Formats: sequence, structure tokens, C-alpha cells
Amino acid sequence: MAHPVTTVPASTSRRRVLAAAASLSVAGLGMVGGAAWAQAPAGGKRVLRIGYQKGWLSILKSRGTLEKRLEPLGASVTWTEFNAGPVQLEALNVGAIDFGDVGEAPPIFAQAAGARLVYAGASVPRPALEAVIVPKDSAIRSVADLKGKRVAYNKGSNVQYFLVKLLEKHGLKYADVQSVFLPPPDARAAFQRGAVDAWIIWDPFLASAQKTLDARLLADAQGVVNNRQYLFTSRDFATRNADVLRIAVQEYNGIEQWAAKNKPAASAELATVLGLDRGITDLYLSRAAFGTGPVNGAILGEQQAIADTFFELKLIPRKLNLLHAAPVDLG
Repeated sequence: MAHPVTTVPASTSRRRVLAAAASLSVAGLGMVGGAAWAQAPAGGKRVLRIGYQKGWLSILKSRGTLEKRLEPLGASVTWTEFNAGPVQLEALNVGAIDFGDVGEAPPIFAQAAGARLVYAGASVPRPALEAVIVPKDSAIRSVADLKGKRVAYNKGSNVQYFLVKLLEKHGLKYADVQSVFLPPPDARAAFQRGAVDAWIIWDPFLASAQKTLDARLLADAQGVVNNRQYLFTSRDFATRNADVLRIAVQEYNGIEQWAAKNKPAASAELATVLGLDRGITDLYLSRAAFGTGPVNGAILGEQQAIADTFFELKLIPRKLNLLHAAPVDLG
């Protein structure tokens, strides 16, 4: 079954994002009855509906190994591609998907909006995959030099949290820089024409800027924040399908372990998936860490710290207690 690609720009309101997800769930997935449909489709066969962005899940999809492992359980898989984490999580919230991968920040906003998501898995820390970059000939030589400068980044993203903590580490306040809120494509254009002094961005956009714009890395997140990737699901699906989720997490981790041992092949395949030059994915994977496993209290504490920071910045409307997002034991 073919599924549409949902594309929603960063400036789109949450109402339009929700409408897009709801439209996808009805028109693209034929959903009736929300999560109940996922548990008992025609014939009673279970379905794991995966929402993904281009990346490791794309490679897992191409392998077909997840489908083979789930077949003895009487479960099948459907795949829907998204262009943004927030839309993935809205789709989860309206019952259109059951599982996906996303960065640190989107789950916080989803939970602040009342989504009943839980964390099914977490990657190892990947602090080298996000950084502050400046033009090659910039006079900015240290984090302290960012004071008063125009810094571009995606509002409400993991890099905004990184910026807050980076400035704190170097004795600066968040208000000491001029924040310019731009999604990655617009931030790249602003950086290229000199409309901003620095750009905070993640891989593979980071590697692309280094390779094609000759950008200079000022500081990455090592020693500042962990920058994890998360696998998510809903509480209802996790409660009823722990066996399915356990296999899905294992297969996702299997792709990462393969990539860790076969970086040239992984880089070539990822370059094709992402539509990037091989040199960009080579640089990206050269500093990547691999591995995804269970979520524990310490990892949830990291998410709690992000949520608390976003509340203080008034990016979310209420203070969160993420204990309710503790994962179901997948065995």
C-alpha cells in the first residue's frame, strides 16, 4: 500500500499540522476508530504502522527484515514517510501511526499538548552531531565571542536547548545573543549570504555546510548536552504489543550496529536515501555514535531537563512531569 509524504513547513501552525495528520490518518491510512483499528484490522491481524523520516528507518524498510521477524507473530508492517518530527507525533496523537523515531525536542511539545506518547527506545549520546558553525573567515573565535551576535537556529529544536546550555557553560545568558529563528533551509541561505553571524545545526545539515559552504565549526555539543534520538509509541499500543515493539527496537538497533561495522557501505546507502553527496555522509558518519536501547530513569531525566528549560523559555505552556512517559517493559 502506497502512503503519501506529508510536508509541513516549520512556520505552519499546530492546528494545520494536526489537520494534516488527521487527514493522513483517514485518507492515507484508512483509519476508522483510532487506535482500536490498529489493534484489530480486518481479519484480526495486528499491524505496526511506522511513521519515519529519511534515515535509518528507511534502510530498515528496504531490508524487509522487520516484516520477516513479525510474521510468526501474526503482525504486519505499514510505512508512512514524513518530512518533520512534529507531524509524526501529531499522527501518533490522532491514532494514525504506532511507532517512529524523532529527536529530543518534538516529544516535549507533543507531551505539552497532551499526547500520550511513551519512549520505546533511546540512542546512545551523539553530541558531536550538532554544533555552532561560523563562516571560515569570521572574527568569532570562541563561544564568548557570540555575545551580541545574530545566531540562527530552529526554534523549539534540540539545538535551542544546546544553545542555552552552551552559553551557560561559557558564562553567558540566553539573552546575550540575538536569536534568529529559521528552519534549516532558510538558515543555510541566511548563513551563506552573511545575514547571520553563526548557525546552530545538526547533521547531516552540519556536514553539508562544512563541505559545501566551507563553514568553520566553533563548538559542538560534546561536554554540553547528550543529543539523543528516540523511538516513540503510544501507551495503548505498547501495553498491547510489547512483543512487536521489542522486535522493532531490536531491528532498528541492528541497522545501527551494521552501520557501525560497515561505515563505507552505510554512508553510500544513506547518501542515496538522503539525496546527498557521499562526502557529506562520510563526514556525518565519521563522528556518529551507534546503538539504540531501553529508556531508563536517567534518560527520562535528560528529557525532563529539556522540558524544564523550554517551560522557562515559555516555549511550552505548562510544566511537565515526564514520569507518565516511562516506557512499558518490553522484556
